[in-house]
Amino acid sequence: MATKPLYTVIVADDEDELREAVCSMIPWQEYGFNLLGSASNGLDALQMVEQYEPDLLLTDIRMPFISGIELARHVREVRPATNIAFLSGYDDFEYAKQAIQYNIISYMLKPLTLEGLGAELRNIRAKIDAQFAMFRQAASRGVGQDLRATMLMSLVLDDYAESGDEAQAVAYAQECGLLRDSLDRPCYTVMVTSLLETDGSNCTTPAFVSSVNTLAGKYLRHVNFYTMGKVISVLMGNPSDFEEYLHILADEISQMAERILSKRCRIGVSRMVRSLSALHTAYKEAMEALYQGDTSESCVQFISDLTPSAKGGSLLCQRALEALDQHYMDVNLSLVSLSNMLDVSPNHLSSCIKKYAGETFINILIRKRMEAAKDMLTNSNLKIQDVAQRCGYTDQHYFSYCFKKYCGESPNALRRRLESEKAGACC
Repeated sequence: MATKPLYTVIVADDEDELREAVCSMIPWQEYGFNLLGSASNGLDALQMVEQYEPDLLLTDIRMPFISGIELARHVREVRPATNIAFLSGYDDFEYAKQAIQYNIISYMLKPLTLEGLGAELRNIRAKIDAQFAMFRQAASRGVGQDLRATMLMSLVLDDYAESGDEAQAVAYAQECGLLRDSLDRPCYTVMVTSLLETDGSNCTTPAFVSSVNTLAGKYLRHVNFYTMGKVISVLMGNPSDFEEYLHILADEISQMAERILSKRCRIGVSRMVRSLSALHTAYKEAMEALYQGDTSESCVQFISDLTPSAKGGSLLCQRALEALDQHYMDVNLSLVSLSNMLDVSPNHLSSCIKKYAGETFINILIRKRMEAAKDMLTNSNLKIQDVAQRCGYTDQHYFSYCFKKYCGESPNALRRRLESEKAGACC
């Protein structure tokens, strides 16, 4: 019998004794996991998730700097394929309900014995096994075509729909169950997905429709169908739904295809349209996005990211770094908010920054804030609290932690050293 692969895990907890005990005393491999490392706060945990892309993050819900819920939200944006297990006190249960949407696979109450944690890790292993098996089986089993898909195929693929056909299309969409009633008027986006072998050849089968269904159902109303080596998804929602979930869905499909099926994945996404008769135009946009760049490599491309030229490549990275220079002091600055400023998708911005700057957004932001803080601490008499606020930190302790981690000494130690050096130079 083939040995099951180990799932990767990162542990995050600010209680040093508990964290060290969990890391050192749990026989991780016996429970089906490979421990990649641990973090004492949410910031370090987020950086480790970006670096290692684990299958599981086991985290306390209350930690300094970034809470478990905030951490879960950030993880969903950068690594939606990662499952999250909370370890926390009973009083936090109502608080934790806010995070159910963030791929929470388990909620464990403290105090928890090592035996109890081990038993829950077995349960988590079984749940991830089931997730992976469902995705694999869906990719091999497929799904029957329904009336909604049949109706949409003609609208998407055939260049016949005119504005006068909209009323007829809406009536038929209600009849086949695509629309709930006459008041149901969602916006639409078309997404096209292809799987590739390592040599770049297309290996998408009709069965992959079920895999896409499995993930799309977590985020948006949808209908998926297969044609000619690609899965076409008609996604439905309001503009805020697309803004919040579309890039996460595309990332999760790509990440799960790579992690579970060991396949490269290319995804093209259209602009949002407001009518059924515009679906063919949206499909052509998604196809144009799909075939941009090296078509043998994994990629998520939004058509809105590809024009004008200022939205692509090194120029976009340069614009992002310039915007970061201007807004690093904003406590709410994030990859998503920066992508909104630049009118591109978070997926596209993240990949451009990694490719042309060689670092993740969060690492560049921290470096910018720390260099600015170092300059202020060296060349001004501002209080440390004021320096922290001018660098985007509302919590002075969080700022001091980040500064010491980056510079090797605390803000107070830096100032004491500078004063000592100045006094020595005057003697």
